[in-house]
Amino acid sequence: MTARTIAAALAVSAALLLSATRPGELAAQNLAIVGATVYPVSGPPIEGATVLVRDGLISAVGMDVPVPADDFAVFDARGKVVTPGFFDAGTQIGLVEIGLESTTVDSRVDGDPVSAAFDVVDGFNPNSTLIPINRLGGVTTTAALPTGGLIAGQGAVIDLTGETVEAMLVKPRAAMAASFGPGAAAATGGARGAASLRLREVLDDARYWASHREAYDRGEVRPLSVSRLDLEALQPVLAGEIPLVVQVDRASDILAVLRIAEEYGVRPVIRRGTEAWMVAEQLAERNVPVIVKPLTSLPDGFDRLGARFDNAAILHEAGVAVAVSSFQSHRAHNIGLEAGNAIRFGLPWDAALRAVTLTPAEIYGVADRYGSIEAGKVGNLVVWSGDPFELSSRAEEVIIRGVRVPRASRQLELLERYRTLDGGHPPAYRGDGDGGPGGS
Repeated sequence: MTARTIAAALAVSAALLLSATRPGELAAQNLAIVGATVYPVSGPPIEGATVLVRDGLISAVGMDVPVPADDFAVFDARGKVVTPGFFDAGTQIGLVEIGLESTTVDSRVDGDPVSAAFDVVDGFNPNSTLIPINRLGGVTTTAALPTGGLIAGQGAVIDLTGETVEAMLVKPRAAMAASFGPGAAAATGGARGAASLRLREVLDDARYWASHREAYDRGEVRPLSVSRLDLEALQPVLAGEIPLVVQVDRASDILAVLRIAEEYGVRPVIRRGTEAWMVAEQLAERNVPVIVKPLTSLPDGFDRLGARFDNAAILHEAGVAVAVSSFQSHRAHNIGLEAGNAIRFGLPWDAALRAVTLTPAEIYGVADRYGSIEAGKVGNLVVWSGDPFELSSRAEEVIIRGVRVPRASRQLELLERYRTLDGGHPPAYRGDGDGGPGGS
């Protein structure tokens, strides 16, 4: 593409940008990102590539892709890096605002160790202030997972754009979240054996209920340990249609989860897995993915005494599918920092990129639409100033479903408000009788 062609295309792009339907947010448009180094994840990097996005979907990617001259907004990305949008495999974005304020926490059901029917979609807040700040860091998709108890409920895959939860949903009921360890033990009787017993009992009852539904409706079955809604919600788990994502750290606990999963034909995913490196061969043999937080090295609990920085690298070397998560709803944008530190401790660069893009998409069953830059997939892309895993790099453009995300967040608004105080302190800080300290 010549400089003259780029200049003309940029003029068209500017006109399209001015036609945005709402302040701070662009209308859906056809996009062309030109001249970048593109990392598709599904294949080798492409220097000087063009990525076309039409109607929210990637329509082409390659070195010699012509840009249609009609209705495409063009981004000159020469010298930049383009990756798929980051996919954080385990947060509570949209489910929590202030952790210590219970009225803003919608990620758990208190008092019931088994709440399989609990669906996070019903409490998801599309106006959460956590959404803009995290997507500006390159996070375009997340798995919103419930927490607490033994079986916490059903998680969903969410794109971080849209005015309603229906508009943001990628896949509802994408996984069943559970935990196994001290928290689950405390919720079920105090011992890990009690958690194991309760989990087997619930899965047994769910399997029994599935083959006795009519008798259940007539009241002709033995007593069951959980409600009908919980039993019904567990059916996709028993059928292997969705994974059981288990938060578990200790190596022996991970092996217990694997045994139970094998007994019931459940498809497990290990979440957190601080000591997963100790049982890497068993995980690889059973094709069990692990979602890790690489910056975990302190033995801050008796089930995490084996914490080490190279957990992800050891798992990858053993053949385990590794996803990286921040496990931080307020700072999910640190996922690039997490992946960068996994690289520092031995995880190959391309494996780290896959761990924050395609592997999470595979875990949650949306890899046919997400996780890589390929024709036909959703246009979730990030244009980076440099290596996305370097602290000095930043996300210059974040594109979700083919639409540029406005560079706005509560944090940026506060920065601008308090960047200078030429007009004096805001009223709350003045002692002039206007409500500030010392005022009336």
